[in-house]
Amino acid sequence: MSNKPANNIQDLQYFGEFGGVNPSISDSATYTFLHAKTMLDTFEGHAEGCYLYSRHTSPSNLYLSKALAAMEFTETANVAASGMGAITSVFLQVCGAGDHIVSGRTIYGGSYAFLKNFAPKLNITTSFVDITSLEKVEAAITPSTKMIYCEAISNPLLEIANLKELSKIAKKHNILLVVDNTFSPLLISPQKLGADITIHSLTKFINGTNDTVGGVVCGTQQFIDSLRSVNDGAAMLLGPVMDSLRASSILKNLRTLHIRMKKHSENAQYLSEKFEQDGLKVVYPGLKSHKNHELFKTMYNEEYGFGGMMTVDVGTLEKANELMELMQHENLGYLAVSLGFYKTLFSAPGTSTSSEIPMEEQKQMGLSNGIVRFSIGLDNDIERTYRAMRRCMTKVGVLK
Repeated sequence: MSNKPANNIQDLQYFGEFGGVNPSISDSATYTFLHAKTMLDTFEGHAEGCYLYSRHTSPSNLYLSKALAAMEFTETANVAASGMGAITSVFLQVCGAGDHIVSGRTIYGGSYAFLKNFAPKLNITTSFVDITSLEKVEAAITPSTKMIYCEAISNPLLEIANLKELSKIAKKHNILLVVDNTFSPLLISPQKLGADITIHSLTKFINGTNDTVGGVVCGTQQFIDSLRSVNDGAAMLLGPVMDSLRASSILKNLRTLHIRMKKHSENAQYLSEKFEQDGLKVVYPGLKSHKNHELFKTMYNEEYGFGGMMTVDVGTLEKANELMELMQHENLGYLAVSLGFYKTLFSAPGTSTSSEIPMEEQKQMGLSNGIVRFSIGLDNDIERTYRAMRRCMTKVGVLK
């Protein structure tokens, strides 16, 4: 295995049933057995290469899982029907009644809502802390803590988790470090920095065409086997199974991820520097003004840059909405949630992707309601995009 994530994806060669350059899609929910004993062995997890039922796994899902595990340097992986299907399966596999999680406070709204509102019904509690403060993370750990959960680049404030140091804390307390790497595929390889489990929402950069939702959990063979266990596996029993046709289309898109991430980063770097020069409050990990810029440089795979996500604070929600509506009208992108699309997407996270987080907590974490979150697209002529965005900003009075 290469030590470069894109090489690992490139080196995977699958042949279709009839010699196709793409693997054949297994369009079946159940699989036949020639011998009854093999069915029993498969149920008990002892029959390598045999398929039982597509909720358990399918050839198409295994192809995609194998490619994502190669990218994330794990023994194996398990795909799910959505990012939340992957995330919640991990929480519920690792934690039971009475257990505790230490989580970053700026995380995806769905993850936050699950930990804050749903998990307590199962008597699983969570302490939300500033993930950039290692002291606060360690102080929040109790004897019943089972994991530290964070995003490599947090949503939407783009704070950077110090994964090497968090891993040391996790190992010291004999708990798992679980990292959501959705914002930074290829940029950051959490496993190389000490993470135990890496999660992605495949909906975003990895698929890149915003035509399906999907998720993946990358980890050890032992952990993924436990997730898929017919007796007590969260991924098996909760049923967040990915459709074979979707798995095959995401696998095809994964093959161009390295080209896309470089362009997303190049475009975001250009825009963030220009807007900062214009006097705007811009947050982007590639700017020297970003509080974790130097830390990021110790963690990232340099050729992919600093990612496609940036935020601009335009002061008020009214201004943010006015600007986004105008930019959409001028064909500069879409006023839409999500990220990782080939067109730029923008939203005001306080009232959209982070709306599950109560207002007073948004204020505490520095999430002002004038923040516009940009997922920068694959525009070929980014200078032209900048000029057009600047015209919009001038028109609505964000820039003079």
